[in-house]
Amino acid sequence: MKNDGTMVNAYVPGKGNLSEADQALVARRRAALGPAYRLFYETPVHLVRGEGVWLYDADGNAYLDTYNNVASVGHCHPHVVAATARQSAVFASHTRYLHDTVLDYAERLLATFPADLSHVMFTCTGSEANDLAYRIARAHTGGTGIIVTENAYHGVTYAIAGMSPSLGEGVPLGEHVRTIPAPDPARMAGDLGAAFAAAVQAAIDDLLRHGIKPAALIVDTIFSSDGVFEGPAGFLQPAVQAIRAAGGLFIADEVQPGFGRTGDAMWGFQRHGLIPDMVSLGKPMGNGYPVAGLVMRPDVIEAFGSKARYFNTFGGNAVAAATAMAVLDVVQGEGLQENARVVGAYFAEGLRALAKDHDALGPLRAAGLFLGQDIVQGGDPLAPDAARTSRIVNGLRQARVLISATGPRQNVLKIRPPLVFSKANVDHFLTAFEAVLKQG
Repeated sequence: MKNDGTMVNAYVPGKGNLSEADQALVARRRAALGPAYRLFYETPVHLVRGEGVWLYDADGNAYLDTYNNVASVGHCHPHVVAATARQSAVFASHTRYLHDTVLDYAERLLATFPADLSHVMFTCTGSEANDLAYRIARAHTGGTGIIVTENAYHGVTYAIAGMSPSLGEGVPLGEHVRTIPAPDPARMAGDLGAAFAAAVQAAIDDLLRHGIKPAALIVDTIFSSDGVFEGPAGFLQPAVQAIRAAGGLFIADEVQPGFGRTGDAMWGFQRHGLIPDMVSLGKPMGNGYPVAGLVMRPDVIEAFGSKARYFNTFGGNAVAAATAMAVLDVVQGEGLQENARVVGAYFAEGLRALAKDHDALGPLRAAGLFLGQDIVQGGDPLAPDAARTSRIVNGLRQARVLISATGPRQNVLKIRPPLVFSKANVDHFLTAFEAVLKQG
């Protein structure tokens, strides 16, 4: 987002090369949904179907999806679709009745985490999971102060939108929220872990100076909205030590890096050799079905659980649990974490090869199938080129390759395809990308 809350590659009403039918659809959308929604791309895409890594428009044209982590195991994966339909036809209700499915899934999901993280609570969205994490952190610590990075995105509830600076100036930060710079190795001098921890400590000190007790540090463990910062592995440890020394908790937001996307580990925090106090999960968990959750240490939930009941009508319902179980089947059964590692490395190698001939390609940061490619001016890594980034995103859209941009300077290509992406898909992307780069 820009500071005014608009997307760098957003559709501007009245512009774009839309057909009459799609112009009418845009008008219907605005009339029915109101003014707050946004559409991707200068010329929005009218999609009607998805399969694997491909999305199809109303005319049957195929678009390579290089962006959507929601469909983590591929659009409309038959195993997931069948599980959803099968459970929907049998029973769909909430967690106030005894039912095996949610417990089967909870136990299998928890088995992918370190043993210290042994409770899970289910929600419908990552926003809800982070909102619940904040409530629990407040109950456990007695504090209210939250530390986030300067362009973080953690969700859209009232409390969590207030700790999501990437939503823009139109969404004010909460008064108990403090922001810190993202761990950008190009802009943080010296040891990255020490520098990031120093920023966390400065935020802690400022909270205390204003009479606010720290409750938590929450980070997306690959810093997606900040521009994708994956390493070096382990650099988060000093920052986590700092917040815990101040009596606060560490919340790992795994909505985007989780479920094997980073390749080396199932969860992004595992790359740093630490165990969070809570871990929030979301979008990829149901491959498009709204299921999310919060994993935590038992002692963290004790104070909250003894005083407050928690109920979410749809969180953890039988259909959600069956769907999420099917997603886990595919991630593990089809070796998608390993695929993310191998294909992601191939992807990064291809982008670095292109950079030798195109000085617009600045630093690349990559972990598995999560890549952040800086677009810069004249090869200068500290000279972001947002205008060209927008041209690239929209040029790729015209070439029927879908991608987006991120970061506070709007110059980072956010590459985050479904985990079933292949080397042939990478080649398709690189061919289109090089053609767009040559257009200037």
